[in-house]
Amino acid sequence: MKGFIGKGGIFHLKTPHKQSQWSEPKIIIVSFLSILLPASVLLTLPLFSLTGLSFIDALFTATSAISVTGLGVVDTGTHFTHSGKVLLMILMQIGGLGQMTLSAVLLYMFGARLSLKQQAVTKGALGQENSINIRRLVILIILFTFISETIGTMILAIRWVPEFGLTEGLFTAVFHAISAFNNAGFSLFSDSLTRYQDDPLLLMTISLLFICGGLGFTVVADLFKWSKTRHHRLRLHSKLMLVATPTLLLSGTLLFWLLERNNAATLGQLPTGLQWINAFFQSATARTAGFNSVDISQFSQPALLVMMALMLIGAGSTSTGGGIKVSTFVVAVLATITFLRQQNNVVLFKRTIAWSTVLKCLAIIVVSGLILMLAMFLLMLTEKASFDRVMFETLSAFSTAGLSAGLSASLSEPGKVIMVVVMITGRIGPLTLAYLLARPTTTQLKYPEDNVYAG
Repeated sequence: MKGFIGKGGIFHLKTPHKQSQWSEPKIIIVSFLSILLPASVLLTLPLFSLTGLSFIDALFTATSAISVTGLGVVDTGTHFTHSGKVLLMILMQIGGLGQMTLSAVLLYMFGARLSLKQQAVTKGALGQENSINIRRLVILIILFTFISETIGTMILAIRWVPEFGLTEGLFTAVFHAISAFNNAGFSLFSDSLTRYQDDPLLLMTISLLFICGGLGFTVVADLFKWSKTRHHRLRLHSKLMLVATPTLLLSGTLLFWLLERNNAATLGQLPTGLQWINAFFQSATARTAGFNSVDISQFSQPALLVMMALMLIGAGSTSTGGGIKVSTFVVAVLATITFLRQQNNVVLFKRTIAWSTVLKCLAIIVVSGLILMLAMFLLMLTEKASFDRVMFETLSAFSTAGLSAGLSASLSEPGKVIMVVVMITGRIGPLTLAYLLARPTTTQLKYPEDNVYAG
């Protein structure tokens, strides 16, 4: 209790008690680390790894799995036991669905109820309003995931059971279905899917899996509600994703085909039809899926630039993918067009986007840019690699794309730690980390306006 002397006596000021409740960013980060660290320890054990892993390598691998990135310091197919591969599948599934979603599932399974704080964090993570029935939404997400991965496994089994036998073929199909739907990019083959570049069924199945996972659970829930009753209007975010996703996919496909069709080391040796399929596959996988059907290291510099741009944009919000998100990119572009046209409001599909959303999108881009520049600077100090390789690998880790230009396998110990931090930041979101570090506060104080000359 503090006080000050004024007219009429001593006035006491009550010191507010420090809130014991954790902030939402802290809950997300602690829940992430509570799974990551034990999993890292497990991957060092002989039960999960054939030759053993150092803790740093295990931490890198576990982070890559739970952040659904797909970068690796060892070959997944030959280094890990079946138990290790199962553990990686579990981590990929946790990372794809999100810790808060799975926490809600476990609590419901054991008959417990979510606290108001847990419900708020889960709804925020899934991009839903407070009025949504969180139990019904979680059930829908689990069903959609199970059905998608089951269908994917059945189709992939058609290809791999005859090749590897029933047990190994099914295991391979399940592993890749989970990895693809969750946009993780882990493969049991040392060359990812390059050996299957002439198999349209396999490539299109994998592509559709990570496209479905990358749309975002918000869009899935909205489409499900629309399919039940046509009187339901699709939300603005869903309309944006349903237009922007195919636009980015087709644009990337066209650019990759134009830039690589004469490159004998990538698309040039394939027939025209397979060139288009592989160009589509690389366009889809660049947006955080992490598989490759051609040798990425042989891409021309312009094609690598296109791939880096697609990786940075990423997938949809509340999806299994990463990046700054498609909606963030679209809103930032629309805000720029609005400014150039000297209009007052950012409008999309005859709806005005709130300025708070526009500012959030711009903040995500700025914070992401600062994090990427810092990470690239540190990696250039610790690694003996060219700038383009450092830039590509950093963007891949931050966007959780998992595509590699060959740097990850040769990273130094400090470099691995830097990449672990980048992957975690990319998965939980740059603003979550910024909120945790900045300790945001609200104030009613407003100062007089003045101008700053920009541009």
